[in-house]
Amino acid sequence: MATLDLLLHPVRLRVLRTFLDGRPATTAQLRERLPDIPPATMYRHVAALAAAGVLEVLDEKRIRGTVERTYRVCWHRAEIDPADRATMTTDDHRRTFTAFIGGLLADFDEYLAHEPADPTADGVTYQQAALWLTDTEMAELQAEIRAAVTTRMDRDPNQDRTRRMISFVTMPVE
Repeated sequence: MATLDLLLHPVRLRVLRTFLDGRPATTAQLRERLPDIPPATMYRHVAALAAAGVLEVLDEKRIRGTVERTYRVCWHRAEIDPADRATMTTDDHRRTFTAFIGGLLADFDEYLAHEPADPTADGVTYQQAALWLTDTEMAELQAEIRAAVTTRMDRDPNQDRTRRMISFVTMPVE
């Protein structure tokens, strides 16, 4: 499992977010998607994620004397271990949630910046619901949602499909 500091580094977090669509990528492809990150910085952070087992090498090709690696994320390694999560401080949780919300805001800003953005036609939704659930019922609901999303993650892009971001937050509210 990854550590909080590994995952919350701003560059590594951005690299991981590029993999949310489930598609593998080379470092060169990551650099195309994140052109503001200097090459040496990109290579260093990709190497750190690979060394931690968060990125897995799918393929290696020799190109002009160097090795080009194709990576994919091992999502089960990109999560904070439950035991480590239990030791997180309130500030650690606040920092993690802030990073999550920051990524969500960046995605929404990017969507709105592409003209013509039409949230209604594009099915954009943001809503909240309050449910009265036992801990067991909550765990069941989370498992159902995870299963519904996971079964759709391996679909290939094509002209009929639009890449959509699904975000999920649960918390008890008094």
